Amino acid sequence: MVENRKTSILVIYTGGTIGMVQDQETGALKPFRFDNILQEVPELKKFGFNLSSYAFNPPLDSSNINPEAWVRIAAIIEQNYDNFNGFIVLHGTDTMAYSASALSFMLENLAKPVIFTGSQLPIGSLRTDAKENLISSLEIAAALKGGEPVVPEVGIFFENRLYRGTRTTKNNTEDFNAFVSGNYPALAESGVHIRYNYSAIRYDNKKLPLIVHKELNSNLIILKLFPGISRNMVESVFQLQGLRAVIMETFGAGNAPDQEWFITCVKEALGRGILIMNVTQCNTGSVEMGLYETSRLLSEAGVIGGRDITTEAAVTKLMYLTAVSNDNNWIAKHLAISLRGEMTD
Repeated sequence: MVENRKTSILVIYTGGTIGMVQDQETGALKPFRFDNILQEVPELKKFGFNLSSYAFNPPLDSSNINPEAWVRIAAIIEQNYDNFNGFIVLHGTDTMAYSASALSFMLENLAKPVIFTGSQLPIGSLRTDAKENLISSLEIAAALKGGEPVVPEVGIFFENRLYRGTRTTKNNTEDFNAFVSGNYPALAESGVHIRYNYSAIRYDNKKLPLIVHKELNSNLIILKLFPGISRNMVESVFQLQGLRAVIMETFGAGNAPDQEWFITCVKEALGRGILIMNVTQCNTGSVEMGLYETSRLLSEAGVIGGRDITTEAAVTKLMYLTAVSNDNNWIAKHLAISLRGEMTD
């Protein structure tokens, strides 16, 4: 490991394809030892960074990621925050957008890069995308301008683009460009050089201490509407025991059935203190409550419009806010504003 007092990066491996190599005896894929990361990716030596690593043992498949894992990642960053210039989180792709969104809300006053990345092919494969993703993520995490981090927020780097964590969705299972940010531009693009979109990056003028929120409330559900959805199904969802909030994925600009039974179900749920957030099913575009009659009825009932927030960010934002407070008015107020750049003001 090359020592460099100026640039220290902590690589946190949670699991996923990126950390796999082929066993020489069995041919099966297995996680490699991340304390030997420079042996697997010798190109990293050219940076001259002081690289350290922390690996989950056992590693978690991204399908098994949960709030406990997010708390663990956040705690690792908290414990090492003053000792490193930036952090890389290696993660499976399937739930990476959820994790990046969650960490964005959990790490209040973040002033250093936390870059999530992964790969579609194992790091030991001949055509792997893992090395390029890791190398570019490290360069971004270490980048400084005027002595300050260029990207002081949670991001996802994949293929050749860095996206804001709270704006990203996985939309492809086969291509190397597996993620999209339909409503917000890339924070950076890599080519011959890494070009930073400074106007899109969040810069907080106030230097406040990092606050790590480790309580999350997962008593919520996603209700995806479809033509023909039945009254029984909707009522069953709203009657779930302990339900705190519903992310309602609606059509287009936030539209839903205007049948009396549906509006009644919504009003009754709201009356019992269940929060309902209206999020569009489209990858690009925004909920505009009241644009059509069908969404006006939802707005009048008290449903909160999510504007251009992703479902992943809506889920994790509600987990965060409902753990912080039981006051629905306070939660509704904060759902309607952008806290970590998750929606357009």
